[in-house]
Amino acid sequence: MKDQYAVIGNPIEHSKSPWIHAKFAAQTGEPIEYGRILGPLGGFLDEAKRFRDAGGRGMNVTVPFKLDAHAFADSLSPRAAAAGAVNTLSFGPDGVRGDNTDGVGLVRDIEVNLGVSLKGARILLLGAGGAARGVVLPIFDRAPAALTIVNRTAAKALVLVDQFAENASQSNVRFSGGGADAAEAGQYDVVINATAGSLDAALPDCDDSAFGPGTLAYDMMYGPKPTVFIQHAQKLGARAADGLGMLVEQAAESFFIWRGVRPDGGAVLRELRGALAQH
Repeated sequence: MKDQYAVIGNPIEHSKSPWIHAKFAAQTGEPIEYGRILGPLGGFLDEAKRFRDAGGRGMNVTVPFKLDAHAFADSLSPRAAAAGAVNTLSFGPDGVRGDNTDGVGLVRDIEVNLGVSLKGARILLLGAGGAARGVVLPIFDRAPAALTIVNRTAAKALVLVDQFAENASQSNVRFSGGGADAAEAGQYDVVINATAGSLDAALPDCDDSAFGPGTLAYDMMYGPKPTVFIQHAQKLGARAADGLGMLVEQAAESFFIWRGVRPDGGAVLRELRGALAQH
């Protein structure tokens, strides 16, 4: 009997998670089966309980259920508590454990797959929603010099600055935020687009001077073609990457939480890019 895992979301048929976890299982020899569950809106709790009660060992949680999963968990990892959202549930004798692997996935993709160290870096984070909140602590863990959060609604960025101010001082990170004018002068080492702008081809508020030949511009979104943010950054001379590697690496972190074995995300990412390029 293989241990059962699944991803739940709405919509869900597009999810790459079953493919990714099947590759991880083949790579590590772990006996798992991983499916997808279309959760009815308003029906997350019933579906999650049904899966757990049928012997399910864990779930990944995607849009729009990450807040429901946070409420469902009996205990939270520090990063899930900070993010206010859960994308990984583990079902065990101690109840339901909630974690958030998005930020670690982002950091691993940037540092391991893209080869850009965040230590001592000046980082600009665009957006102040759930996606941004989930990555602040994992970024601090890498000891950057500075993190600036810029959001169209300045007040939202300032809420995050207040929330994480103590973590920033403990990590010795220069930490600030606000509207577009809150960005420091000059080129950033890393600019991360955590807004949903790429879904409707909208550029986030950001001064062009933040980008240059020494900048990695990272869009958390990914698609068959480069996003408008990626195209814009490349025109300004920056190196650019989409969020496909983050997807693979957050899945690898979930797999590690469940199985205690860390798969090689980079190898699966290369295979996934190859598969998507053929479509």
